[in-house]
Amino acid sequence: MRRFAVPMLLIALTATLAAFGTALLAFPDTAAAQGARAGLPADAWAWGLMAAALATGLSSLAGGYAVAKLGSAAVGALAEKPDLFGRLLIFVGLAEGIAIYGVIISILILNRLA
Repeated sequence: MRRFAVPMLLIALTATLAAFGTALLAFPDTAAAQGARAGLPADAWAWGLMAAALATGLSSLAGGYAVAKLGSAAVGALAEKPDLFGRLLIFVGLAEGIAIYGVIISILILNRLA
């Protein structure tokens, strides 16, 4: 299973960049107008959007990977000792927090652009 982790991350990163690039190619005037309205050059606006997309995408991938690994270990531990449920739930919640932190960073980046 480990040998599939890196290609899956590369596929997800490529898909994120392709979606962002397609949006910029489809609506270049919109991106330039938004950047000009905010007092930023079009390149700075585009890189800001790229940073926000990458922060959300990569943190979601990392959170999903952490929950997958931790969840399977937690189920194994619960099968042996059911009284560990509360502790394991906290660890899974912390792993999910990685994705939430990425969304918060994206919101901060987008607020800075506006």
